[in-house]
Amino acid sequence: MRKKRKISAFTIVNTVLLALVTLLMLYPFWYIIIGSVSSTNYIYSGKMLLLPDQINLDAYVTMLSNKRVVQSFFNSLFVTLTGTFLSMVLTFMGAYVLSKKYLPYRSLLTLFLVFTMLFEGGMIPFYLLVNKLGMTDTIWSLIIPGCISTYNLIIMRNFLMTIPIELEEAAEIDGAGQLGIMLKVYLPLAKSVMATVTLFYAVSYWNSFFWATIFLNDSKYWTLQVILRELVLMANAAAIDSANGTMITENAKMALIIITSLPIIMVYPFLQKYFVKGMLVGSVKG
Repeated sequence: MRKKRKISAFTIVNTVLLALVTLLMLYPFWYIIIGSVSSTNYIYSGKMLLLPDQINLDAYVTMLSNKRVVQSFFNSLFVTLTGTFLSMVLTFMGAYVLSKKYLPYRSLLTLFLVFTMLFEGGMIPFYLLVNKLGMTDTIWSLIIPGCISTYNLIIMRNFLMTIPIELEEAAEIDGAGQLGIMLKVYLPLAKSVMATVTLFYAVSYWNSFFWATIFLNDSKYWTLQVILRELVLMANAAAIDSANGTMITENAKMALIIITSLPIIMVYPFLQKYFVKGMLVGSVKG
């Protein structure tokens, strides 16, 4: 006879509460989806709740045929791919060095890095520095200044410290140098934390818009987030795209929100299996 599993009152209440919280988080996204395929009149009628009044993809066609949107999409793609690649290379190299217990002044160097998480010069000195380096009004102003995140560096460093030193010693006996050990021993074992940190960097680069509004005056370098911000913040129902004089309706704005969110949503499932493992292992050892 199978024993009947007793379900406690706490489990029931907890499940119901988590289900409600999940619905509250998902509904705004669902609202944007149904609004993007509905008519503008239906959106402003106040009747839109769970289902669209029609299935019309004209808003997506309008956005995907807009030259500014297409150009900004490729700008965002370039910033995300290039920035994430450079950030991962520099972060992994820095984490590898700091994970070595025999590194002279390792604690002092780590303290110096942590100090930058707590104190910074501020927006104006940062802008002056980027301007002095000649990166303002270039796409590189969105990549180079934020190449290394101290938080991500520490997560990766802590993960690499969990790899047994015996593997490095065995590789040295076989004649491997530091570069070979880093690439052939540590890198294959760090897949989980690499995937986690890659996701962090990619989301950060893709969603970044504030510094683009500060450093970029030429709209040809604007990212997709800047275009989205410009259109969504317009108060009127049918905004005018100043670049080509076309009307941007409310459902087109919602379509642009979906287009902007979709790339990261599509990437996340491929990295999800590494996410929890990389975060947990990278956070337990100091």
